[in-house]
Amino acid sequence: MAEELLREFLDAVADGMPRSPAAGKAHQTNLFAAAAPQRAGRLRGWADQVSAGLDSGVRISLRIEMGDSHAFSAVVQLHSLKDPTLVRDADDVWADDVAGFGPRARIDATLAIRRAARVWPALQRLLDAAIPNRMELSDEEVAELLAGSAQRLTAAGVDLHWPRSLSRALTARAAITSADGPPSDLPGFFGGDKTLDFRWQVAVGDDPLTEAELDQLAEATRPVVRLRDQWMLIDPELARKARERILKPVTPIDALGAALTGTAEIDGRQITVTPTKWLEDLRARIADPDRADEPIDAPAELQATLRDYQLRGLRWLVRMTSLGLGGCLADDMGLGKTITLISLHLHRQQSPGTAGPTLVVCPASLLGNWEREVQRFAPGTPVRRFHGTSRSLADAQDGFVLTTYGTLRRDAAKLADHRWGLVVADEAQHVKNPSSSTAKALRTVPGQARVALTGTPVENNLSELWAILDWTTPGLLGRLGTFRNQWAAPIEADKDEEVAARLAKLVRPFLLRRKKSDPGIAPELPPKTETDQPVSLTREQVVLYEATVRELMAEVRASNQMARRGLIVKLLTGLKQICNHPAQYLKESENARLTGRSGKLELLDELLETIVAEDGAVLVFTQYVAMARLLERHLEARGIQTQLLHGGTPVAQREAMVDRFQAGEVTVFLLSLKAAGTGLNLTRADHVVHYDRWWNPAVEDQATDRAYRIGQTRPVQVHRLIAEGTIEDRIAAMLAAKRELAEAVLSGGEAALTELSDAELADLVELRGGLR
Repeated sequence: MAEELLREFLDAVADGMPRSPAAGKAHQTNLFAAAAPQRAGRLRGWADQVSAGLDSGVRISLRIEMGDSHAFSAVVQLHSLKDPTLVRDADDVWADDVAGFGPRARIDATLAIRRAARVWPALQRLLDAAIPNRMELSDEEVAELLAGSAQRLTAAGVDLHWPRSLSRALTARAAITSADGPPSDLPGFFGGDKTLDFRWQVAVGDDPLTEAELDQLAEATRPVVRLRDQWMLIDPELARKARERILKPVTPIDALGAALTGTAEIDGRQITVTPTKWLEDLRARIADPDRADEPIDAPAELQATLRDYQLRGLRWLVRMTSLGLGGCLADDMGLGKTITLISLHLHRQQSPGTAGPTLVVCPASLLGNWEREVQRFAPGTPVRRFHGTSRSLADAQDGFVLTTYGTLRRDAAKLADHRWGLVVADEAQHVKNPSSSTAKALRTVPGQARVALTGTPVENNLSELWAILDWTTPGLLGRLGTFRNQWAAPIEADKDEEVAARLAKLVRPFLLRRKKSDPGIAPELPPKTETDQPVSLTREQVVLYEATVRELMAEVRASNQMARRGLIVKLLTGLKQICNHPAQYLKESENARLTGRSGKLELLDELLETIVAEDGAVLVFTQYVAMARLLERHLEARGIQTQLLHGGTPVAQREAMVDRFQAGEVTVFLLSLKAAGTGLNLTRADHVVHYDRWWNPAVEDQATDRAYRIGQTRPVQVHRLIAEGTIEDRIAAMLAAKRELAEAVLSGGEAALTELSDAELADLVELRGGLR
């Protein structure tokens, strides 16, 4: 009790003396000073107790008043923390003890004001007054409150109450408008050079201000303005937007992008955008790929019955191409992208405005497949090859024209001079590098609409997605540099989920992707079993592996940055080859012994023995042609029927190989991963072996889908051979992690590994387990 009385006395003295007439005389004298300097630590406990008093005392708020002359003032109000219904002006509390507040109310209020002044320094004037009850506010201070200080005070526990006679209903939003109304020719509109108005729109509620009212708002010199028979508060930012309400004009495709995401970037900030009504209707139209209000049946000329998801894909393609927007059909391999595209061609021939020849650009290995599919599903439709010595467009006024990416590079000018109703890039990942000569050549070929077909729209980074969509729908994602800064970097480097969600909203209408595992897509597909099958290295492989790590790691540590990357690639490649077979790494002659030297080869022999005995068929993928040749020699020596397809195999020979395999004339089909990983239909295979691992799961999945696709009737078993305790173990772990990030960005594979530190690299390639 005595301690509490003493503290209250000291509190009263500490608060009262600085406000008394004696304060000036006490200044700069020793009368009220300690005999010796005291460290703050001795007072910290007392200060904490004083501050803690606020928790059981009062909090403050500010009531803003506007006088007859429209001048503003702030009145301090005290709120009891014990009784929230007890609220008094500071005048009342300082004038007399108010029941319910307690003896510390003035001290607690002063402390609260001091804390609030740290948030908004203008409140310091209250602490200089004898009674901190009221302060006049300048227009600049009111503007500060409206510009953000009020929100900061509220966050600090100090509420502000504005006069009810003042409206805060004014809001500003960015709006995309068109003075001419909706365009009658949308394909021409999106492909032309017209622009739309992009401006700040200020409204009272949902009712936009007129131009005259905006002028009045822009010319206001005070934080209040009289509009529509009432006084309204305006913050400086709102007034600035009224003055600078005309923003830069936007292209139609930029406007559509803003409508899809609901945002646009202005002065480096993302702001909410409101599109004009017809643009909002268009957004709703393309945002739902399964809209039921646009019934489109399969063309009568199509000699097939489309599955439900294929018909939905056709409707989506018809809608996008009719608008001149283009799109990317990115269904899983084997779900029938080719037949869907043939249906689109037939549908477009029904209207004079969209009829015309379709140019299909594809890898050389797919020319025969396209030709057969057109003849099968659209008999009577002309189909021509623009390839090899037959490169004439004289009669190409309708039907399909098939060409390769290589021919496109060489004859881009001739293809660009022709009128195309539709241009299709099949296996569009071939143009994922926008600076490549192939991508540049493709951009020169005009068409009424463009469609990309790919099972892997993103293999390594988001720039590949940009390359595909910037071809199908130019301008949608902006310039490449802007795209990397605005989208790719925040998503890939910072894992920004909000930016990723905005990008998804933007690209989703232009990219239709369905997976075999999606409910209802391909319920008739048999199961697929994927197994990682570990193998042990032979003693020869262990010795080679450790020697290679030891020698090349020493070179890596001693090298400069430029040489270091090349050495790391050499190291990784060498270790993977050793895991495959010592003969591959050592580049031995054709007479070299192969048996008994590789754990992988021994396991492959065991697998093939079972597969052949069960009358199965198998695809064996390797990224190395040299390894494929070793396997071919080994299997032929064992009397197993086999054939090898690689990047150097002529087109006609490729097609003959596919036919022989599908006809059952060959049991084992050896394939180079990159040359044969796309486009081939090899559904006779019920086993797929990945002899070695690529850096990207999407590439491996594409290869597997040569067998696991529509038309497959038997369960498919996928065998991935992995050398235990080696770099392949770590690659397997990396690929497993990537698969968990389905539809997300993939890392840079081997190129990314060249950036590892020496310690990280040593950990990656170290031989582990009981293999030494």
